[in-house]
Amino acid sequence: MIIGVGGTQQEKALDALNDMTANVRPISLEEYQLRVAKAQRLMREKDIDAVYLNAGTNLEYFTGLRWYPSERLVGVILYQEGLPTLIAPAFEEGSLTQAMILPLACALWDEHESPTDLLLTQLSQKCGDDFNLAIDESTSFSFVAKIRKSRPEINLIDATCITAKCRMHKSAAELALIQTAMDMTLVVHRATASILHEGISASEVRAFIHAAHQKVGSSGSFFCIVLFGEATAYPHGVNYEQHLQKDDWVLIDTGCKLHGYHSDITRTYPFGNASGAQKEFWNYERRLQQAAFDAAQLGQTCASVDDAVRAELERLQLKDNYQLPGVPHRTGHGIGMDLHEWPYLVGGDQTVLAPGMCFSNEPMVINPNQFGVRLEDHFYMTDEGPVWFTEPSTSIDNPFNL
Repeated sequence: MIIGVGGTQQEKALDALNDMTANVRPISLEEYQLRVAKAQRLMREKDIDAVYLNAGTNLEYFTGLRWYPSERLVGVILYQEGLPTLIAPAFEEGSLTQAMILPLACALWDEHESPTDLLLTQLSQKCGDDFNLAIDESTSFSFVAKIRKSRPEINLIDATCITAKCRMHKSAAELALIQTAMDMTLVVHRATASILHEGISASEVRAFIHAAHQKVGSSGSFFCIVLFGEATAYPHGVNYEQHLQKDDWVLIDTGCKLHGYHSDITRTYPFGNASGAQKEFWNYERRLQQAAFDAAQLGQTCASVDDAVRAELERLQLKDNYQLPGVPHRTGHGIGMDLHEWPYLVGGDQTVLAPGMCFSNEPMVINPNQFGVRLEDHFYMTDEGPVWFTEPSTSIDNPFNL
């Protein structure tokens, strides 16, 4: 058997796990204040009078207020200066107030009133009749359409020039949270590999992974993909139950959240003996992963990292144009408070690599209708170049570096 795969009972594997979050610190009020200040500086530079942040990730990132998007408008207006203003249902004031971290001014609407009209009134009082308003990219089109209908003279702008510009550069506190979350998920991966046995179902493995994530200190798995055999050739899984068989190929991709920040790690390995083709493609994957890491240098573009993977595919005599056999999707994605966020390691993304950026490195190589190999680790950019959050697998025989 492969080192670390099989041989342990589920109960024993769970008992060996411990809470890993004892020394973790959430994002501080001071950091939220710095985020708003940075956004306001960018707004002044770009002549944006106000930014609307819809309930969801951007609202939480800038204010610490965790609130779900729904048909009832909840959002925050950022101005170039001064306190942000919360637009929200009046009957939710108590719940929203107790959930606040960053102090906010409040403009509340009752059920029979129009939140769009309230928002536009607030903007006019602060910005006048003619202004530039940047809209959070997660905002529903219907809300934007209401603004356009009511005030067609307002210049509406995509707020990613503010939100993405702030969020793609992680602070030391953010990197620490992501690091701990990644460490947690890697421990869960190792425990999961140890409990595999013939006949175990993919759903049983997913249930174990969820429980293991809880044991190490998260609320459970944020997502979980478990694939056996030919199903590993389909990057995001199949819709039927699977049962592990001797010499099956295994792909597990999972992650959790810690104080709003994600982990995301994939391992691929044999349950028993690997075929010659599987060994070959596993080694291809490691070469591709390393090529991406080596290419990720300060001052280079995100696209150039994906280009390095395509060049390595050509050297391996695989298809280098997102076709199969080869790597059909991008090399990686940004990660932080969203599992996938800016920027992306993909052809065409001309974002220049800079300190604080975090990326998945997962150029999944697929042998069509047979199997796939995805090894996914993440790295972040420092002043000296890329640094792994988790070390990649050393070999197919020792996928967890035990």
